[in-house]
Amino acid sequence: MDLHELSAIALLDLYHRKAASPVEVTRAVLRHIGRWEPHLHATYALDAEAALVQAEASQARWLKGEPQGVLDGVPAMIKENIATRGVPVPLGTAATELLPAAQDAPPAARLREDGAVLLGKTTMPDYGMLSSGLSSFHALTRNPWDLRMNPGGSSAGAAAGAAAGYGPLHLGTDIGGSVRLPAGWCGIFTLKPSLGRIPIHPPYAGRVAGPMTRSVADAALMMGVLSRPDARDTTSLPWQDIAWQRLDRDPKGLRIGLQLDAGWGLPLDPEIRAAVEAAARAFEQAGAIVGPVRPFMTRTMIDGMDAFWRCRSWLDIAALPESRRARVLPFIVAWARGGAGLSGEQVFRGYSQMGAMRDAAVSACAPFDFVLTPTSPIAAYAAELPSPTDDPSRPFEHIAFTLPFNMSEQPAASINCGHTSAGLPIGLQIVGQRHDDLGVLQLSRAWERLRPAQRPWPLPPGD
Repeated sequence: MDLHELSAIALLDLYHRKAASPVEVTRAVLRHIGRWEPHLHATYALDAEAALVQAEASQARWLKGEPQGVLDGVPAMIKENIATRGVPVPLGTAATELLPAAQDAPPAARLREDGAVLLGKTTMPDYGMLSSGLSSFHALTRNPWDLRMNPGGSSAGAAAGAAAGYGPLHLGTDIGGSVRLPAGWCGIFTLKPSLGRIPIHPPYAGRVAGPMTRSVADAALMMGVLSRPDARDTTSLPWQDIAWQRLDRDPKGLRIGLQLDAGWGLPLDPEIRAAVEAAARAFEQAGAIVGPVRPFMTRTMIDGMDAFWRCRSWLDIAALPESRRARVLPFIVAWARGGAGLSGEQVFRGYSQMGAMRDAAVSACAPFDFVLTPTSPIAAYAAELPSPTDDPSRPFEHIAFTLPFNMSEQPAASINCGHTSAGLPIGLQIVGQRHDDLGVLQLSRAWERLRPAQRPWPLPPGD
């Protein structure tokens, strides 16, 4: 395999054996990005010069046998809304004033402290409020499996870049599905951890950062670094010494729920249903006890959540000077404007649906060790669209399976479980009990061993 294709664990083994160097690897990844990027548009603030300086410093440490951390010399990219010092944070929108960030946000700080080679940032849509690669600031990000298709979002560039081989380690954020949806549509692995497991700043209800990688083992490696404490996140969980690399677990005897009806949203595509059912059967054949999970979400929950998010976003957009407001993606403005004029009672009732979702999700999952669902009811959609419905009045119909587990604070992964007849990836969501992040990684690793052979990763056009 070429150096840019190797996992973080494989690269670290090469460094230990002095069979390759961080400089060689960084140059190989940068060359590969150069082949893909004119077609994919997944990066922001890519800085080859700074990356090579970091790689040279890492190489010197490895030559002395004194690596800085477990990720020393491994290329990594960070979603652009996670601040890195000296780099503006546009939040995916042309309306943002481009002021350099004063310091690294907690997840970026952990990667830098550990010696990871930070290549640059990855793209996102306006304010992270779309499951799309469409942005008023960034060029349109596309799906490497089919450039006509959407990578999903809001961690659009992270998912597309991970699938295309932009280094092994990527970092995204998720408040309603923003690491899992693009991971599912791009065929990679991601973990949305329990709320507070990875310190983040600024914290917000349901908002987490999560690793986005090609393998479960690489994500587990990142979790050991990203979960270290940071006092700036006043909502973070107490740090625990979790054995993140202990991934072996026999599914035999596990109680696994299967949910194929979310209770609202877009209808489930038959090909996706078949792939998720096949995954459930594989776990059953391995000795797990699989049972159905009834729908627990209601239209009242999602409509209330939508109203609250619209109001919050409209307050931010309405406060912008008109010249800047005009630069926001029109779809986002049209959606957020629905929050203008809502009464205090309407906003409060909308906000209260976060708690209603939490109670419903935790209760529905209580009889099971884990729950399986589709990551999304549909496969990737047209690249140019802001959402599958292309309708600001119905913007969230595709997040029915992912949203509740942000509100319930449960860990949830997305892992590939097949491809459609058109060759597009299908995501399987694996949900754990609250705070059982390691368990989700373990069951995801078990699925890696059970699933049929994977298709080769996509190659740049012309290769």
